[in-house]
Amino acid sequence: MMKVWKNLFKGLIRENPVLVLLLGTCPTLAVTTSVKNALGMGIAAMAVLIGSNFAISLLRKVIPDKVRIPCYIVIIAGFVTVVEMVMHAFVPSLYEALGVFLSLIVVNCIILGRAEMYASKNTVFDSVIDAVGMGLGFTLALFCMASIREIFGAGSWMGITIPVISEFKVPILQNSPGGFFVFGCLIALVNKLFKREPKKEFSCKGCPSAAFCSLKDDAGSKCESDEGKESEGQC
Repeated sequence: MMKVWKNLFKGLIRENPVLVLLLGTCPTLAVTTSVKNALGMGIAAMAVLIGSNFAISLLRKVIPDKVRIPCYIVIIAGFVTVVEMVMHAFVPSLYEALGVFLSLIVVNCIILGRAEMYASKNTVFDSVIDAVGMGLGFTLALFCMASIREIFGAGSWMGITIPVISEFKVPILQNSPGGFFVFGCLIALVNKLFKREPKKEFSCKGCPSAAFCSLKDDAGSKCESDEGKESEGQC
């Protein structure tokens, strides 16, 4: 049970596909000028991710290894087509607003990456849970970024005008430079709050210059030269 919850929530922050893994940046920057568009893209991508992970995990023992990537793309394209048809039928305004970025879900690195790295190696249930977690993480990142850009760039939220902020809005946040700025700030915030500093471990083992090095490394490791003599150093 703990594994299920871990797989479900890892995509929200610590392995967020956008803010940590830096995948799917094109649709992230393109559709986050509006919260409605961001939520629409997030839900559409999550639906495709769940469907493709389910199908690929189900067929993982049938798909030949040499043609697995083309097979994955065909499966993903099928689910994207279904999502496009549903959106075109029921939410045509959102379908028009997302435009080509809806079709480009086919080559979204998040979708193909989870298919290759997870769905093709795990059970159907685990793959679906992973897809839900990653989809929620993608949607959350889009929602946060779109909220900042729409509130401070357009003076509104979900199309509703905010009285005071609308008089002091910063229109550049609705443009590409503002999108990159907000994106960078969110990445920095996540790194600051949730990422640990990498542990620095040095070793002189296997270093060809170990015999000639006279500096002591942080771990105090010893290097053995070709003549069998030991010397302390950082190589």
